[in-house]
Amino acid sequence: MSKVVGLQPSSAKDYLAVANDVAAQLGTQAVLLDDAAGLPTEEIQLLKQSGLLSLPIPREYGGGGATFLDAYQVVKTLAAAQGSIGQMYANHVVLVNAGAALGRPGQAEQSYRMTVEHNLFWANALNARDARLKIVSDGDGFRVNGTKSFGTGVAVADVNAIAAIHEDSGEPYVFVIPKDREGIRYNDDWENMGQRRTVSGSYSFENVYVAAEELVGPPPVPTSAFPTLIFLVSQLGKVFTYLGIAEGALSAAKAYTATQTRPWLTSGVDQATDDPYILHRYGEYWTDLQAAIALATQAAEALQTAWQRNTDLTFEERGEVAIKAASAKAFAIKTGLTITTHMFDMMGARATASKYGFDRYWRDLRTFSLHDPVDYKFKAIGDWFVNETYPVPSQYS
Repeated sequence: MSKVVGLQPSSAKDYLAVANDVAAQLGTQAVLLDDAAGLPTEEIQLLKQSGLLSLPIPREYGGGGATFLDAYQVVKTLAAAQGSIGQMYANHVVLVNAGAALGRPGQAEQSYRMTVEHNLFWANALNARDARLKIVSDGDGFRVNGTKSFGTGVAVADVNAIAAIHEDSGEPYVFVIPKDREGIRYNDDWENMGQRRTVSGSYSFENVYVAAEELVGPPPVPTSAFPTLIFLVSQLGKVFTYLGIAEGALSAAKAYTATQTRPWLTSGVDQATDDPYILHRYGEYWTDLQAAIALATQAAEALQTAWQRNTDLTFEERGEVAIKAASAKAFAIKTGLTITTHMFDMMGARATASKYGFDRYWRDLRTFSLHDPVDYKFKAIGDWFVNETYPVPSQYS
C-alpha cells in the first residue's frame, strides 16, 4: 500500500476525501488480504498516515471536530473497501469518546490529547459476556489474570480498553492500558470465515499490572442517562459498517455486470446491462440501501443531539435515540444480507470464481452481524411500538 501524503485537513469534509483515498488503496488488495487474514499492520499504518484517527476528537484538543455522522461516513467508506477496517475504525470512534461518557472528570480530555499528540489507534477486549478475565487489588494498583475470548484489533492497537471482573466483588472494571504492557499475549486463533483482518481472537493475561489511574470512571453523574449513550455510539458504528459492506458489494456487482456478465439466453437483449430482471434487482437493492442509509443517518443525527445534552439527557430522550438506532440496525442487517447474498444473481455463475473474492462481502457481514441477532432487534422494536417500552442500551443492544 502506498502512503497518503500531504494531509492537512481543515474540516470534517476534508476527511471524507481522505477516507475515499484510503478506501481506494485498501480496495486494491482486499481480496489478497482477506485470503491471507493475519495482522492488519499495513492497514492501521495507512490510517495513521491519513490523519483519520483524530477525526472524532473535538477541535479544542487538536482533533477534527467531526460529528458522529461525519465519523460514521468514514466508517462506511472504509467498510465498503474492507469490512475489517471499517469495523476497527468504528471501534476507534467509540473508544476515544468513551471517557466523555464513562470517565471521571478530566479523563476524556487526557485521552483526547494523548490520542492527537501520539496519533494513537484504539482497540478493545470488552466483551461483557465473557467473565473469565479477573482483576484483583494489588497495593495501590491491580493485577489481571485470565482470558478474554474476543479482543478486536488489540494485537495492532496503541491503546486498549479492557474489561475484567473483580474477583472479590464481582463488579466489572474497565481499564485502558498501552499496547506494550507486559503479560498480554494474543493467541493467534482468529480463524473465522469473515472479518478476517480484525484479529478478533482470544487474549491471555498473566499478572498484568493496572494502575489505579488507568481505570475508567466513575462518571460524575453515574445515575444519569448519559453514560449509557456510549453503547448507542457503538451500535451505530456497527450499523454504518454493515451499510459500508453492503454498499461495497453493490458497487462491485455493478462493475462486474457492466464488464463481465452475459445476458441470459432468453432475455432478448444483447448485453447484461439491458437485461430487465438484472435491472429490476439493481433498482430494488439500491432503493433498499438508500432507505437503510436514511434510517441510519436519522439515528446518527439524533445521537449527536443527545450527546450534546450530556448529563442533562433524560431517559426518555435516550430511549428515542435507542429506538432509532435499533430500527436502523435491523434494517441495515436485513438489507445488507439480501444484497450480499443475491449480488450473484446479477453477476452470474462465473462471478463465483475465487479470484474475485465477491463472497467476502457476505462472509464479513454475516460474521459481524451475528453479534446482533436481527430477530431480537425486531422484537425490541415491536415491544416499543406495541407496549411503548424503549430498548435499554447495552454492549449488545
